[in-house]
Amino acid sequence: MPKSVSYAHRSLTPYCIGLKLRSLRVQKRLTLSRLAAETGLSTALLSKVETDQMIPTLPTLAAISRVYGVGISYFFAEPARHSLAITRKAYLQGNGRGPEALKVTPLNAAGEGARLVVQLIEFPPGGAAVAVDSYREASALVYVLEGRLALDAGGVREVLESGDCAYMDTGMPLAWSAAGKHRCRALAVLPGAAPVDREQTQAAS
Repeated sequence: MPKSVSYAHRSLTPYCIGLKLRSLRVQKRLTLSRLAAETGLSTALLSKVETDQMIPTLPTLAAISRVYGVGISYFFAEPARHSLAITRKAYLQGNGRGPEALKVTPLNAAGEGARLVVQLIEFPPGGAAVAVDSYREASALVYVLEGRLALDAGGVREVLESGDCAYMDTGMPLAWSAAGKHRCRALAVLPGAAPVDREQTQAAS
């Protein structure tokens, strides 16, 4: 019979107390044995607390907090934000959106308030350069997964090979395209305010 989870355990799960305790110990470079010596608690108890097998009492948290130099409130603070987006490999291999000349697959939900937009961009072989005007006064990171990417940034033309990465912090428009006779696939991390989209890209002459 599976072990039932108590109401207290379910209520405390979102606070990730065990993970926070383990992260603090790693940051302090302490072993469980050393922490046990500092707190007067057993290594078995500390291990169970860190792995969420046991709910720590307030005195236990207080003893550990003194060693780490944090208040007990640290363990119960509500997160300011939390978002997790997962894109499966099958979707990346078989889907995309955008004009025929350019396929853009979003890797995260780029809704209002999103700080970053992460996209898989596929450039067709021999296609015209795509001008991106909307990233002025912003940063962008591009990692080439496959093929070769021709990148024009601030009047300088660079060709990135597979495995190359470019980080840009510029106030000038960008233009990019596949270099050579093969398609190019790149991972782009862009500011959240302006994702690549069919309304925001245009073929450069």
